[in-house]
Amino acid sequence: MDHATSTSPAVQAQLDRLTMLSPGADVLGLSRIRALLDRLGNPEARLPPVFHVAGTNGKGSTCAFLRAALEADGYVVHAYTSPHLVRFNERIRVAGRLIEDDALAPLLARVLDVADGIGASFFEVSTAAALLTFAETPADACVIEVGLGGRLDATNVVDDPAACGIAQLGIDHQAFLGDTAEIIAREKAGIAKPGRPLVTLSYSDSVNRAVREVALAACADLQVQDQAWSYTAEAAARVARHRYPADGNMIVTLWPTLAGDHQVTNLALAIAMLRAQDRIHVSPAALGAAATSVRWPARMQRLSDGPLVSRLPVGTAVWLDGGHNEPAARAVADTLGLMAAGTKVDLVVGMLANKDAAGFLAPILPLARSLTGVPIPGHDHHAPESLAAIAAESGVSGGTAADVPTAFDALARSGTQAVAVLGSLYLAGEVLAKNDEWPD
Repeated sequence: MDHATSTSPAVQAQLDRLTMLSPGADVLGLSRIRALLDRLGNPEARLPPVFHVAGTNGKGSTCAFLRAALEADGYVVHAYTSPHLVRFNERIRVAGRLIEDDALAPLLARVLDVADGIGASFFEVSTAAALLTFAETPADACVIEVGLGGRLDATNVVDDPAACGIAQLGIDHQAFLGDTAEIIAREKAGIAKPGRPLVTLSYSDSVNRAVREVALAACADLQVQDQAWSYTAEAAARVARHRYPADGNMIVTLWPTLAGDHQVTNLALAIAMLRAQDRIHVSPAALGAAATSVRWPARMQRLSDGPLVSRLPVGTAVWLDGGHNEPAARAVADTLGLMAAGTKVDLVVGMLANKDAAGFLAPILPLARSLTGVPIPGHDHHAPESLAAIAAESGVSGGTAADVPTAFDALARSGTQAVAVLGSLYLAGEVLAKNDEWPD
């Protein structure tokens, strides 16, 4: 399961029911989620304008920018994202606020009460619950993040979205999606809907062709970066210029407050999606405000003082990121290189067993003073010893620890100046909980 536990006995009781009901693994397909939604009265047909986002990396950040822009104009926004970091509640944001336990428990119960015989997965039940409460709670817009893939993802039941978007594409989840970039791109592009904008970045020629073929088959309005829209990032001036010729205006934004120059791309995609659709007007001022009002934890997040950070010497910089594939690692490496400003960084790394640890670490290890491998409680993970061995093969001192607090204690004794905890959103959730930085 998705490491879902709750301090609320009522919520935990429903999560326990879900554990017993679910097949225990996600099996892609829309038949189960559609059957479940039919029993719930088809809430997916009664949503406010939906912004649907797929991608390998950056889709969560793109959703965060979409929500920030909409809220900057005073709109009330629902959001469904995954996975959660600390609490299941993070997945379902109702009218701008994370769902409260006293609303979540009966919501899950309503879905589970009608789920017998369907074989719905954890994610399918979660999706049905989100769509049900979104349909029943007034709001101006919905932002929905694809869980896995696109074409057969449980979120792909919204037939008439305001706009769809595809963030950065790469190789991930091959067991579900296929083992080439082109096949994966086709799966992601499967969220395209007739007559509605499908806004994408520009990829390699072969991937662009794959996306275009799917969009044409769906009769979607494909809008590709550098064709229908574009942006220019001016790092020295810390501004970005966003062009969308269809409306004749250029929007200038400040550099995003989310760390990493790659976030300019995610912001640009969100702005292009909002400008491409005709369901809800978003002002240029709100588009600009999204850059600095956005919040999205565990994406090169600088941790605040807290119980975990206090184990390290005063003034130690600690960054947290949940990326787990090679494109994410390159973004992490670029960001660490800038933020650490030449200081070698002590890495604390935990990774799920189905991720390419060597590929992930390759661009980051040149910045490292040391690497400490740690387990990820409750999940199949790379042995900490194997992570340390990868570091040692690159000439970086490698070690292991039973958990992140133990790793921090050892680093404190070594005189660390900068630390980065990397490799998994599940590990990131553990870190945020231990540092009392719960996502809100």
